[in-house]
Amino acid sequence: MSEEVTYAELKFQDSSETGNIQEFDQVGVKVYLTSKIEMEKLEKLQNFKDKLQSNVSLQLIYNMDNLKKIRNLSSTLQEMATKLCYELYRKEPEHKCKPCPKEWMWHKESCYGEFKKYETWQQSDVTCSYHNASLVKIKNKSVLEFIKSKKFYDYWLGLSPREDHKPKKDLDETIISSDWFTRNTSDLNGRMYCGYIYDSYVYYDFCTSRKNALCKKLANSVKIESILMNEEPDGRM
Repeated sequence: MSEEVTYAELKFQDSSETGNIQEFDQVGVKVYLTSKIEMEKLEKLQNFKDKLQSNVSLQLIYNMDNLKKIRNLSSTLQEMATKLCYELYRKEPEHKCKPCPKEWMWHKESCYGEFKKYETWQQSDVTCSYHNASLVKIKNKSVLEFIKSKKFYDYWLGLSPREDHKPKKDLDETIISSDWFTRNTSDLNGRMYCGYIYDSYVYYDFCTSRKNALCKKLANSVKIESILMNEEPDGRM
């Protein structure tokens, strides 16, 4: 019996190739470790950013809350100063805290000035404009009571000039009147009628007649420092 010989072909990897694989694996580990570290850094940065944004938001809320408190305090202080100034004004009409020009009367948020110049209605309207004011309009109870208490006689009012004559009317009846709207007065003529106050009544006369002017304008804000100072009233206009 003949003996059969079986050959087996064995292949061994080249040692240089094995080294390359190991080196590649090592590089892969390095890349993985580096990526993990960078990710951790990014995560920390993101957390820091979120925390910073949160702190900024809280600071803004805190600042806005403080600003609101300051505004409320300022408003309250201004209100108190105005009330105190009005009491001082009642005792001394030309007290330096008065928010109106010298010789003008103060009521609520407005200043009232009377000019005894005996002018036409149109001239009186110009006089008021010159002082950054307008002829008085009586549109609410507060102004009505103030005007009635002063007893004005022969003062033009800010009533719209009209072509027809109107009978006298009690001042109380004029509050809701649409006549207080003053239209364009550039076309006034000698046959038009304008309203004026005489005590507690409103009368109408030719707009070319001559009477006094009663003007009204917005009062300035009361200056708090002017209340704290005890100087004599100045002569400002």
